Amino acid sequence: MKWRLLRLNRFIWAFGLILTSLVVGVGTYRFMEGYTLAEAFYMTVITISTTGFQEVHPLSSKGRIFTSFYLLINLGIIAYTVSVLTTYLFEGELRAIWQNYMNEREIKRFSGHVIVCGYGRNGARATNDLLASGERIVVIERNPEVTLHKRHHDEKLNLLTGNATEDEMLEKAGVRQAKALISTLPTDADNVFVALTARGFNPDLQIIARASEKTTEQKLLRAGANYVVMPDEIGGSHMASLITQPEVIHFLELLNGTGPNKMHLEEVHLNELREDLRGLSIRELDVRNRSGATLIGLNRNGSEFLVSPDADTCLQAGDVLILLGSPSQIQTFSQLFYLKR
Repeated sequence: MKWRLLRLNRFIWAFGLILTSLVVGVGTYRFMEGYTLAEAFYMTVITISTTGFQEVHPLSSKGRIFTSFYLLINLGIIAYTVSVLTTYLFEGELRAIWQNYMNEREIKRFSGHVIVCGYGRNGARATNDLLASGERIVVIERNPEVTLHKRHHDEKLNLLTGNATEDEMLEKAGVRQAKALISTLPTDADNVFVALTARGFNPDLQIIARASEKTTEQKLLRAGANYVVMPDEIGGSHMASLITQPEVIHFLELLNGTGPNKMHLEEVHLNELREDLRGLSIRELDVRNRSGATLIGLNRNGSEFLVSPDADTCLQAGDVLILLGSPSQIQTFSQLFYLKR
């Protein structure tokens, strides 16, 4: 419940100030002026609210001085309380709290989804690409302003506000039922901690973690990460390749580009194909002539990877096909080869 306490902190603080002011006012009027409890409470309320009703009994000199300062202090308290209420009612914080609660309820029913820890540059890019691929995503972001802003633009995105290094937040994100987790937190130490914690919750979880330092890579792998990505290193290699192999880079950019020339890589598991196709050879599948897509690789049951496999290679249980083609070619392949659901 920590995220709710953090989001409600200002509201609780304002309520606490008003309650404290009431107690101080009632106690002071009762013992300084000799008022009964009911009279002291009445005097406190009309002073705080500045309604200006008549005093219960004439105040002493000390009572007038106390009332003057008490009134000035409460003007500040009331102004602060009104600002907090305005923020919750008109700037969407109350709505955000409610939406976070509803997200938690919905996420409890998720299975086979992807968790993204951190919604910075890398996390946002990963989330957008995964959503474009039709994956169900749960994002954990520590900064409430970021999640509030994102919800205004995409209310369908499942966002949780909190610290991804906490066990409670990972459980709320459904880490036990998730199929993968991407950790893109700013510090390597946090990413190591998330990988270690997530692996403890789910031994079968696929974990991809970001690292800034080369020395962190082995720590992340020991903590349970399946893959470690170093954005700075990749960026430097990419810039060097633009000089040494520019056309190769231009081709690779087609895979992530937009427009009619965009290419797409598709991963096809053998059990997704029609049953009558699963024992055929690559020649008999005739993927190129039937769909226009090109079979560029074959993962043989996780044991070896065949690049441009021989046409006489027969498909076996556990194989994964890697196809290259335009969106329309991939769609044609899906219509002709995929198992009907």
